[in-house]
Amino acid sequence: MNTQFADVRVQHVFQSYPQVYRTALLQIRDEIYATAHAEPKVGQLLETLKWGQPSYVTAHSKSGSTIRIDRFDKTKIALFCHCQTTLVSSFKALFPEFEYSKNRAVVFDPTQPLPLVELSMCIKMALTYHLNKK
Repeated sequence: MNTQFADVRVQHVFQSYPQVYRTALLQIRDEIYATAHAEPKVGQLLETLKWGQPSYVTAHSKSGSTIRIDRFDKTKIALFCHCQTTLVSSFKALFPEFEYSKNRAVVFDPTQPLPLVELSMCIKMALTYHLNKK
């Protein structure tokens, strides 16, 4: 999907990652944008930094919970969700084969192919979280 960076600070964070992490995290970033684009209720995303991590916020529609992506531990990457949501527990119920970090993240090995279909489902759940709680 090749979405340009609107925030140079976010671009610099991606440029600072070693290539193996950057490639996988950019794939997740593309999947976030593609999923948001396919779901009209999400609207435009705001890409920013939260806690120094690339973050994706449904600032206009307020339809979802913030998604953050970053390196995790020494060899992994993760898609982080707000720990006070039920998102990660829902992901665990759907995809027990994934690796998780408590109630805050889905963890992936950046050297392995990402499960994009399943990841897209998780992203959609996060980007529409508040719509589904009403």
